[in-house]
Amino acid sequence: MSTATRTDTQSPALHVADSHDLIRVHGARVNNLKDVSIEIPKRRLTVFTGVSGSGKSSLVFSTIAAESQRLINETYSTFVQGFMPTLARPEVDVLEGLTTAIIVDQQRMGADPRSTVGTATDANAMLRILFSRLGQPHIGSPKAFSFNVASISGAGAVTLERAGQTVKEQRSFSITGGMCPRCEGRGSVTDIDRAQLYDDSKSLSEGALTIPGYKAGGWNYRLYSESGFFDPDKPIRTYTKKELHDFLHREPTKMKIAGINMTYEGLIPRIQKSFLAKDREAMQPHIREFVDRAVTFTTCPECDGTRLSEAARSSRIGGISIADACAMQISDLAAWVRGLGEPSVAPLLTTLGHTLDSFVEIGLGYLSLDRPAGTLSGGEAQRVKMIRHLGSSLTDTTYVFDEPTTGLHPHDIQRMNSLLLRLRDKGNTVLVVEHKPETIVIADHVVDLGPGAGTAGGTVCFEGTVEGLRTGGTITGRHFDDRAALKETVRTPTGALEIRGATAHNLRDVDVDIPLGVLAVVTGVAGSGKSSLVHGSLPQQSGAAGAGVVSIDQGAIRGSRRSNPATYTGLLDPIRKAFAKANGVKPALFSANSEGACPNCNGAGVVYTDLAVMAGVATTCEECEGKRFQAAVLDYHLGGRDISEVLAMSVAEAEEFFGAGEARTPAAHAILARLADVGLGYLNIGQPLTTLSGGERQRLKLATHMADKGGVYILDEPTTGLHLADVEQLLGLLDRLVDSGKSVIVVEHHQAVMAHADWIIDLGPGAGHDGGRIVFEGTPADLVAARSTLTGEHLAAYVGA
Repeated sequence: MSTATRTDTQSPALHVADSHDLIRVHGARVNNLKDVSIEIPKRRLTVFTGVSGSGKSSLVFSTIAAESQRLINETYSTFVQGFMPTLARPEVDVLEGLTTAIIVDQQRMGADPRSTVGTATDANAMLRILFSRLGQPHIGSPKAFSFNVASISGAGAVTLERAGQTVKEQRSFSITGGMCPRCEGRGSVTDIDRAQLYDDSKSLSEGALTIPGYKAGGWNYRLYSESGFFDPDKPIRTYTKKELHDFLHREPTKMKIAGINMTYEGLIPRIQKSFLAKDREAMQPHIREFVDRAVTFTTCPECDGTRLSEAARSSRIGGISIADACAMQISDLAAWVRGLGEPSVAPLLTTLGHTLDSFVEIGLGYLSLDRPAGTLSGGEAQRVKMIRHLGSSLTDTTYVFDEPTTGLHPHDIQRMNSLLLRLRDKGNTVLVVEHKPETIVIADHVVDLGPGAGTAGGTVCFEGTVEGLRTGGTITGRHFDDRAALKETVRTPTGALEIRGATAHNLRDVDVDIPLGVLAVVTGVAGSGKSSLVHGSLPQQSGAAGAGVVSIDQGAIRGSRRSNPATYTGLLDPIRKAFAKANGVKPALFSANSEGACPNCNGAGVVYTDLAVMAGVATTCEECEGKRFQAAVLDYHLGGRDISEVLAMSVAEAEEFFGAGEARTPAAHAILARLADVGLGYLNIGQPLTTLSGGERQRLKLATHMADKGGVYILDEPTTGLHLADVEQLLGLLDRLVDSGKSVIVVEHHQAVMAHADWIIDLGPGAGHDGGRIVFEGTPADLVAARSTLTGEHLAAYVGA
């Protein structure tokens, strides 16, 4: 006993294995990081802050998490590595103390039509097993309940070698799948409006086809007019039944036209293959316009949108089919699963119940398992990815989160905070990139990057506790306790957009007038019906009112490493024309993707060397020294600068350069002024889009749309990825838009934007079927005074009322 007491009073020597309690980063130079060296405590919650573009993601995701993943991949055999993405070692001198990194980012989930919340979280897989065991009548294995598996059967002779002899045997097989045969598991069918394809009062010779790319005289046109299946001089409406079938639906047929071998195919299957097989977002604007006009998506009449075959829908457990279960709100489905109590599948019910409870716990109980994955917002997608980690038994791993509070109402942020702390308390290192003070406040350790964005950032301004940050004098510290005040006076509306009987998704026959000519904010807890109200009901209404609607959502910016702010915003066109005019040559010379490209690197500026299972190497092109243009092109100047020097300018420098003097180009100056207006003055106009942060991409999109001719702007959570200091600038921008005569409608959770609004529409009171109603309409001051809703309570606490 005495020995034990004596041992307790002495401090035992630290075991050498316990000394590795820090992640050490020395000399990180990824993207805009300037030789950053920091030490991050393990088994603690560390929050990374700083203005948008200061280097947070470069440090956390592109350095720490990327190296952890690369090292894990290297533990597999070379054969396996050949099937995995090859990752290059980040530019960093020393990285020590890394643990396995699990990245939970905001990448939107794939918008594949067959991907749903259920398939993305494995909840559907467990439901399918459940129905294959308990469903009555029994229809087959779990595949029989999958809308991704088609029913197929076949029979025939197979040849076998048996005991030195060749034997023929009859074999048959069949797979029972759950896919609806009509819509092939998509839930909707496409219907093509023939009136948009051709004018049936004309003949093909008179130019009857009205499809983009089917001009009279072109090969697409000649394929039909010279096919010989019908008379090209005969109006389409006078075709016989056979001629019309050959024109619209004929199977592929090989033929010669003008001595060239071609394959003839009916117009409708050809349109489906050439236009409908492509992603709508990747289409050129005029093609997209044609597809929107000509193609309608209607719910599949055979499966009623459930994607499942009749047999799969007929098997039930206690009167509930798998289609009914997937359509239920997840919180209701969890209660139904708990009530089954079937001992033969007890382990399955326990696991499924736990997964469904995780949805509810994380604030996604309002979703249903049949919700298409592509329709989830960035914040919802991130929380769906979190579900598989909540019940994990792993400890001593590093969880990396990218703004986990995105898309969350202040009411839900507390729940997210407790989840982050729970992961930490299990012995994990939690790294969070975050802007919201409500989450920064729970950190054990804070790393503040900055001081500015882009080239003005990339250094560590502060490391330490939250209290230290408050008094540290950095931009984040100074703005930490900022609170936007309620407006003294609000603007008077100039009119109203009337929405009557809105029933999209969970909306309950909503009638509301959204005021025009003011800053209107639509708010409410996640899942209360905000997006359904704004995106589902407004565009048609506004079209009727004659005011164009400009909708800026959270969709990702599409662009390769050849894309940059100049190409994305259309800024490069006036710049190329100005260079061409000043030098008397053609504009194509001043494009690194066209005639002006360096022949060695094809205008990429770097030469890529593929090293098979090892990460490829990008070396600066020796011929153009990374400038991307031929040497001859760089001899042409505008205002004393060549094209590569202009593309290396920041937005602010370029705005000055094209604003006056010899290089004065009003069209380019107008675009640059918009980029500066949204706070992107520091961005290089030739910087690849792939290196921009989330907040920068959102603002780049906003700047591009500001030129659109529209009277009503709809912004979907524009504060995503924005620092507290950037939010102030955004509020100024919204004010300028309203003052210029525009109507601005913002779907937002950020209290600063709510406080700054002229009018608030609050939906709720809860999420899913507990929401979908208007619980408040009025000024922010009235909402604070009434405190009748969750939003009102949080806003009152925010403004200190």
